[in-house]
Amino acid sequence: MREFDGVMHGLLILGALNWGLAVLNANLITALFGTGMITSLLYGLIGLAGVYALIKLR
Repeated sequence: MREFDGVMHGLLILGALNWGLAVLNANLITALFGTGMITSLLYGLIGLAGVYALIKLR
């Protein structure tokens, strides 16, 4: 479970960096992975990581 939490935290950090760079009109995820299914999957995983973090706060 500890490894899973680490992956979730990594996804949250990636999402936070991406939101921070949005102020500069930059998109880290599309810069790294382009625009395609992998990018969409990554956005979905970041969203799930956020939900998981909210559940763990309880």
